[in-house]
Amino acid sequence: MSEHFKKVKDYLQELGFSPIREIESEELVVIEDEDQGIKNLVIDCEYPILILEQFIFELKQDTPSQILKRLLQMNRNLVHGAFAIDDSGTKVLFRDTLQLQNLDLNEIEASINALSVAMAENSVEIVKFAKA
Repeated sequence: MSEHFKKVKDYLQELGFSPIREIESEELVVIEDEDQGIKNLVIDCEYPILILEQFIFELKQDTPSQILKRLLQMNRNLVHGAFAIDDSGTKVLFRDTLQLQNLDLNEIEASINALSVAMAENSVEIVKFAKA
C-alpha cells in the first residue's frame, strides 16, 4: 500500500467515513453517507492525482440538450468538482481531482462537501433529469 493511499484512508477515517468497499491493489475505496448525498463515492489514487467520482444518473438516448446545458450551468456554482459525462456518454457523474503529492485533510473534506452541497442544492432538478 502506497503512503498516499494510506494517507487518504486515514483522512477518510478522520472525517468519519468507513469504506464500504476497498480494493487495495488498485488503491481504491468507496464511501457512503446518504444523508449527505454521498452514495458509492469512488475515491481512487491514480498517482499523481486522487480521483473522486460518483454516479448521479443515467442519460437516455434522446436526452434533451437543455439538460446538458443546465448541468454545465450548475458546474459554474460548484466550489470543487464538476458534473461530467462518462466516456460512453450515458452516465452523469460528479468528478473531482486533487494532487496526491501535497494532499491535506481540508482538500479532501472540501471535495466531499462540494458533492454534498451540489446534491442538496440541485436535487430537485437532478431527480427531474433522471426521470426525463
